[in-house]
Amino acid sequence: MSGHSKWATTKHKKAVVDAKRAKAFAKYIKTIEVAARMGGPDLSGNPALDLAVSKAKKNSVPNDNIDRAIKRGAGLTGEAIEYTEIMYEARGPQGSALLIECLTENRNRAAADVRLAVTRNGGSMADQGSVNYLFARKGVVVLPKNGLSEDDLLMAVLDAGAEEVKDGGENWIVYSEPADLQAIRDALTAAGIEYDTDEAEFVPSMEVDLDADGARKFVRLVDALEDLDDVQNVYTNAGMSDDVMAELEND
Repeated sequence: MSGHSKWATTKHKKAVVDAKRAKAFAKYIKTIEVAARMGGPDLSGNPALDLAVSKAKKNSVPNDNIDRAIKRGAGLTGEAIEYTEIMYEARGPQGSALLIECLTENRNRAAADVRLAVTRNGGSMADQGSVNYLFARKGVVVLPKNGLSEDDLLMAVLDAGAEEVKDGGENWIVYSEPADLQAIRDALTAAGIEYDTDEAEFVPSMEVDLDADGARKFVRLVDALEDLDDVQNVYTNAGMSDDVMAELEND
């Protein structure tokens, strides 16, 4: 799940651990297959594939899985891989909004699964366009502070196209245009600064703060969606205060 909130930052912080799960592996494998299908199996001539492979390796996806995904996507195994990207819009507890990004080879299954997960967990499906106007597509890089000051980070990324650096508690979050993500990554690498995640995400223009009851329902809803095989990402404008987060952790 992605967004500005402390809950989203917590999810980012656990990304490396979560990536060891089979569900997370499947997400990276799908991205590799799509990139190989679109641009061929040669990493040097297919920037999208090169980036997808780099992210998979960074998140501990085994090389054998990566190689098979490249061959499968490029049609070298005789299998026909045809994924469709779909974005669903939904409303959650207390006026929260969700964008649900799917990558699927079965549109009907994805639609049915998403609708069931939403309606069974206190949400409702929204009409197309009624939610996505609340979000903007941005490049988002999350990195641990590790003694790194905001000024030092700004010095490293400002000329690369960074629009904003936000304090995410234990992390810094760098926002940019999606097209500037590669330049941000290169700038951080050149400065010797390690980062945890780098993605093009839908970032909310403002947050809706949830109370503890709404937050519990919201977490159940997002967990149900993220468990679906066809769901790649869930973006939200839900926010949770430190007190609410603490109450959830104590449940």
